[in-house]
Amino acid sequence: MRKKQIFVSFDYDHDRRYKYLLEAWDANPEFDFVFKDETPGEINTYDIGRIKAGLTRKINDATHTLFIVGKHVNQPHKDRNAIGFINWINFEAYQSIQSGNYLAVVKLDDSCTIPNELRAKHSWISGFSEKNVLNVLNHSSK
Repeated sequence: MRKKQIFVSFDYDHDRRYKYLLEAWDANPEFDFVFKDETPGEINTYDIGRIKAGLTRKINDATHTLFIVGKHVNQPHKDRNAIGFINWINFEAYQSIQSGNYLAVVKLDDSCTIPNELRAKHSWISGFSEKNVLNVLNHSSK
């Protein structure tokens, strides 16, 4: 069976420490996390079109999208009009659905809401732990 190729969507400003934990767990041979940071600084541009193209390419290369969902998941981004969505996480959710990726959500706690663009098209679990991440990825849906 092909290894899961996982694109990780998260709020860089508020939740990046959880992405760093995932990088540490990446030693697990069951998964191949697609971690390339596609924030504007990492793509080496602030051009919204180039950022969208870079993110879309990474999402299309993945089989799964894992959303790390904190309290700011639906907070409006200053460039939301140019992005075409309320923020980058919702753009990534839309692109993941269009790409046919399996969708998995780890809510950092029960009070966190899911990205608006996901609606009911996802599997989710509350509480960030290696066990929960693996569980939600193994039970994710398109």
